[in-house]
Amino acid sequence: MDERFATPKSMKKVILRVIRTTLLQLGSATKVELSKQLGISFPTVSKVIAQMEQDGEVYEVGLDDSSGGRRAKRYVFNPEHMLGLAVFLEQNETVYAVFNCVGEMKEQRTRPSVFQDDLHSLIELVQEILLEFPKISSMAIGVPGAVDNGRIFHIPNYKSFHDFELKTYFEDLFSIPVVVENDMNAAVLGFQKMSGREDKQSLVYLYSGKNGPGAGILINGDVVRGSTFFTGEVSFLPLYDNQNFHQAMYQGRKKSKDTPIIGEEHEIQAISRLIASLVAIINPHTVIFSKEEMNQIAINRIAIESAKYVPKEHLPELIVSDWKRDYLHGLQRLALDRMITGIRLVNVLE
Repeated sequence: MDERFATPKSMKKVILRVIRTTLLQLGSATKVELSKQLGISFPTVSKVIAQMEQDGEVYEVGLDDSSGGRRAKRYVFNPEHMLGLAVFLEQNETVYAVFNCVGEMKEQRTRPSVFQDDLHSLIELVQEILLEFPKISSMAIGVPGAVDNGRIFHIPNYKSFHDFELKTYFEDLFSIPVVVENDMNAAVLGFQKMSGREDKQSLVYLYSGKNGPGAGILINGDVVRGSTFFTGEVSFLPLYDNQNFHQAMYQGRKKSKDTPIIGEEHEIQAISRLIASLVAIINPHTVIFSKEEMNQIAINRIAIESAKYVPKEHLPELIVSDWKRDYLHGLQRLALDRMITGIRLVNVLE
């Protein structure tokens, strides 16, 4: 670690973060192991660990075998020291999960949608959860809209949330780090983690749900957001002379809540054109659909129709997954990252 150009404050953040991360990755470590692996001086590691132990963030699990000198103490990160909160907002429900710093679920519940009321309902829900779980140290909120660094700027049908700095407002209100993310970006991140595809694959997650079509896109393992954070708003794609993708999908039909499965000819045709467009532009490895609205019969039909527009050998793998699970897991992943990097800093180096 090159300490020459870092300020004392930034060094505290970096050192605390890398020690937390390394302990979580390794499971346990001695001060010597941390010092060697991270390239941080032993006295600095000792000072940080001492403060973390005093705060209950780490604890000793025993002594290593002696190699001739004093036996080294081995430390682990306390998984219950910090908790995270993930909340996703949908038209008909609000789902939240509380988990510890290694991702183990403490509670998961479904509540009525806060969209039926206004922002106050979301504030009251979060206040209630924080009172029950005071160790919550980070929060991730998912919304069915476009988000620019925590500001929701495109969320049709939910006027009280439109053009609202939700991240800043909640961080000021609750004094914990907050991430606000588009639902499809969170879902594709969650799928990537759950499926073990944390390499350089390019993935596209497509879902219509209650709010219209949207997509989450990973290229070479990274979320694509675009110059104005509008990537994934596939509803606007002009796939026909006088219809965009949203209009083509919903022409002459309103999906029943009980029968959301895609299968009508105009739906298959619209999605096939979208797949062909994705192949020509980003050539993804995999396109993921929600199992709530897609079955294998429809996927087979889409594969056949898509091959009429682009050569078959370039088509991505088409699969289904559990959208709610992926969405919640993606938010959990974001909250855990903020938990490790953004919680209050102890003055261990002063």
